[in-house]
This record gives sequence, C-alpha cells and structure tokens, in this order.
Amino acid sequence: MGEARIFSIQEITRYIRMKLESDELLGDVWLRGEISNFTHHSSGHMYFTLKDEGSRIKCIMFAAHNRKLAFMPRDGTKVIARGNVSVYERDGNYQFYVTQMQPDGIGSLYLAFEQLKKKLEAEGLFDPARKRPLPRVPRTIGVVTSPTGAAIRDILTTLGRRYPQAAVTLVPVLVQGQGAAPSIVRAIELLNRIGEADVLIVGRGGGSLEELWAFNEEIVARAIAASRIPVISAVGHETDFTIADFAADLRAPTPTAAAELAVPHIAELRETLEHLRRRMRGALSACIESRRQRLARVRRSPVLLYPRRYLLAHAERLDRASERLRERMRRRAEQSRQRLLGARGRLAAAHPGGRVEMAAARRREAERRLAAAMRAAVKDGAQRLAMSMRQLDALSPLKVMMRGYSLVYDEREERLIRSIRDVQPGDMVNVRLADGRLECHIWSMRGEDGFGGNGL
Repeated sequence: MGEARIFSIQEITRYIRMKLESDELLGDVWLRGEISNFTHHSSGHMYFTLKDEGSRIKCIMFAAHNRKLAFMPRDGTKVIARGNVSVYERDGNYQFYVTQMQPDGIGSLYLAFEQLKKKLEAEGLFDPARKRPLPRVPRTIGVVTSPTGAAIRDILTTLGRRYPQAAVTLVPVLVQGQGAAPSIVRAIELLNRIGEADVLIVGRGGGSLEELWAFNEEIVARAIAASRIPVISAVGHETDFTIADFAADLRAPTPTAAAELAVPHIAELRETLEHLRRRMRGALSACIESRRQRLARVRRSPVLLYPRRYLLAHAERLDRASERLRERMRRRAEQSRQRLLGARGRLAAAHPGGRVEMAAARRREAERRLAAAMRAAVKDGAQRLAMSMRQLDALSPLKVMMRGYSLVYDEREERLIRSIRDVQPGDMVNVRLADGRLECHIWSMRGEDGFGGNGL
C-alpha cells in the first residue's frame, strides 16, 4: 500500500462543507422546530437554535433576509424555516442558514399578529387623529377583493339595492396564499393612481386565521395607511380582526356592512330630501308671513299716513340748519378777512422796497447820531487837552526855574545831581537855568551841617 494522504483540518472541513452544499436535499430544505437561545445581534443578524424532541441545530438568519419577517422571533416560538445546511469552517460546526421563516401553528400566528400590531401602533399608524371621514355621497366605489368570492357578490348586491347611482371599480386580487399581500398592495396603489374612486372597500369573506393572514401583512397595513382615498376594511366575519382593520379609516364587520357604510340608502336620501323640502316650504312661508306683517305695520305708520306733518318738521329743522350754516359762513368769512389783512400787513412789512427805505432811514439816523457823537467827543477831548496843558504848564520845570531855580547835571548831562555826594571837587557840572546853561568847575563843597571848604 502507498503512503496514506494526510489532510489538514481546514482541508477536511472545507471538503465536508462542499459536500453538504452540493447535496440537493440540504441545499434547499424546510425545517420545523422550536426557537431557543435567540440573539438579535447589533449587526442585524439573528442567531438561534432550532430544536425538537430528539435533536437541535444551530441557525443563522442574516439581516438581508430577516428584514422581511412579519413577526419577531422569541425563545419558545415554533416556526417553519427554509434554508440550506453548511459548515462554518472556523469552528467546524454544521449549521442551518435560514432564508425564510414563518410561525408554525395558530399560537405562533397570533404572536406574530400581536407583535406587528404593537409595532405599527407605536408608529402611530392606528392613531384615530389620522382617520379620515368617508364622503357622504360617493360617486365611485373602488373594491379590492377576489372577483369570484362571495364578498364581491354581497358588495355589489348591497350597493345596487342601497344606491344604484354609484359606479363600482373592481380591481381583482388574490386574497390568500403566497402572493396575496403584494397583489392587494398593487391594487390599492393602482386605484390611488387612477384617482376616480371616492372610497375604497378592501376585504374578503370569512375564513381561518391562516386564510385571512394576507390582511395581517405589514405591507398591506402600510399601503392602506398611505392611501389618499379613505379605506373601509371588510375582512371575514364580525368576530374577525386583522391588522388591516386597525390601519383603515373605518372597519366594517362584513363586506355587506362595508357596502352599507360606503353609500347612503336611496330611500333615506329621498326621505331626507322630502324633509328638507318641507322645512324649506315652512321656512319660506314663515318668511313671507313675517314680511307681510312688516308691510302691514309700515302701511299703518304715521309717516305714510301723515307725510306732510313729518315734512314740515323736517323743513323747520332745515331752516334752522340753514341759518346756523349762514352764521357760521359769515364768521368764517370775517375770520378769513382778518387773516387776509394781517397777511397783507406782514407782506407789506416784508416788501423789499419798504425794507430798503427803512434801512436808509436807519442809516441816516445812525449817521446823525455818529456826527453828534464825534462832535461831542472832539469837544470833550479839546477840553481835556486844555486842562492837561494848563496842568502840564503849571508843573513845568521851566516855570519853576523862572522863579530862580536851576537843574545841575553831570558833565555829559546824563545824570541829575541831587546831592553833594554825587560830585567831587574838581568835577565839571552843567547848570541849566530858565534862559540858558552854565558850565561850572567845582572848587569846593559845603554841606548844610557846616562842613567847610573854599567857595565857588
């Protein structure tokens, strides 16, 4: 025997994975089991284990697939899952890669129903404030249902009996099975695009929870909520409730009741019209009678019976008003005349010729006052000059010298000799007299205290 080939763990694991993925059965298989160890990762992927009484298998459902789930899986939920079996090479574990999943059994369907209801309710999809009123008298009724079921027959019969004038636009759809929900959504969107219907009836006849499940799909609820046309939900019997009922503007317990809610009864309309006609006739009669009574009162009024009396009173008031008007006009004219005279005076005072004359007069007066002031100033100046001259003449040194006094200066006549201390014997001095000057030589000096010396 030749030497045996030795494989690495990765090689043998990869080989097993390729074998599993190439198997036709394991490549696309449905499994039924109960969920345990459920984890919804932050990445969006779901990790869990499917188990039954005898075994278990690890599962993963990627975010791209679980976004379409109509329910949120929980531990203990029984489901039917579709996918393929493969090996996770790093751990060497085989696991089930889920691509589709749905609840298994009535309990799980009810769980999915409750979960979706809470989700949409939290978003405000069921808020009563967003519910729109139905038109009172619709012209066209849009119907979204199966064309062969009992629901369309009941709706058409009821509409024909109650209000045959209304037109009906039927968009046939699947109401159960795999493609039912997308079919219903497309029909609602089509009627909104056409825009002819005034109200939509969306529904079907009774059935099991599984048969009604298309109306519990999230896409159907969102299409009903997004409809611009008011929607009446009519699914199943009176005891059946679906997500579509909560999303619609109005829920009808049956398709027949939906037709009754969508249109008024023609007999009721006739009765209402007749009642309105009677009320209108009564109102018109009452209005005419009221106007007739007012006319009679007007005819009996003193104004019409004795018009001259009222005309005389008005004539007297007119005369008084005319007199007051004339007096007021006279006062206004006098006030205007006075204002005119005042304006004329102000205008004359402001006239350029008058202003020039006044300026010339002021100039002549100023010249006269200036000449008088100059004569007075000259006279006053002459008097002050004469007085100053007399005073100056009286104080003149020459006058004093005429009485025998003289002034003694040094030789250069730069300094006045006031004391014998200012000169020395032998100095030359100049003596100024009233009529001339003497040049003298000092030989000796004698003070008043008897200081001796030779005389001059």
